[in-house]
Amino acid sequence: MDLSDVEVSLDLFDVIRSRRSVRKFKDQSVGDEEVVKVLKAGVWAPSAGNLQSRDYVVVRDGEVKRELVKAAEQQFIFDAPVVIVVCANMERASEKYGDRGYNLYSIQDATAAVQNMLLTVHALGLGSCWIGAFDEERVSEVLGLPSGVRPVSMLPIGHPDVDPNPPKRYPLEKFVHEEKW
Repeated sequence: MDLSDVEVSLDLFDVIRSRRSVRKFKDQSVGDEEVVKVLKAGVWAPSAGNLQSRDYVVVRDGEVKRELVKAAEQQFIFDAPVVIVVCANMERASEKYGDRGYNLYSIQDATAAVQNMLLTVHALGLGSCWIGAFDEERVSEVLGLPSGVRPVSMLPIGHPDVDPNPPKRYPLEKFVHEEKW
C-alpha cells in the first residue's frame, strides 16, 4: 500500500481550511491501516537534503499514554486511541549539515511531517491536535529515545466527538511584506 491508496473526497484547500484541533474523541478504535496512511503522509513531507531526519513512535498502550499525559499535562491525550510522537532525528540531519542540520533542519523536517499527517488525519475523517507543549526529557525517557532524537510533537488521533468552530484568522496583509520592509 502506498499513499495513492488514500481516497480523499475533499479538495486540498477544503481539507486545509476545514481541519481543526480536536481534543475530544469517541470511544472507538483507529485501525492499523489508517495509522499507516498517516505515517506515510509524514514520510512524504519535504526534508532538507532528502535526509528525512524525523522518526515516529506510535503509542497505543494505556500506561505509556498516562505518562505522556503527565509530561504534557493534557488529559485528553489519554482518550485518543493512538498517539503518534513525531521526533527530530538531529543526528541524521547533522551528518550532512552539521550544527544547522542538528539544531534547525531536523526540527523543520519533523514539523513538515506533522502538517502532512494532520491533514491526512482530517482527510480520513479522524481528528487530532498538534501538541508541542510538554516536558521533552520526560517524553524521551518514557519512550526510550536515543541521544540525538528529540520529541517535537505529539499527535493524539481518534474519531472526533466534537466539531470545533473555525478559529479566527488574521487578514493575509498582516503576513505578506514587500521585499523591503
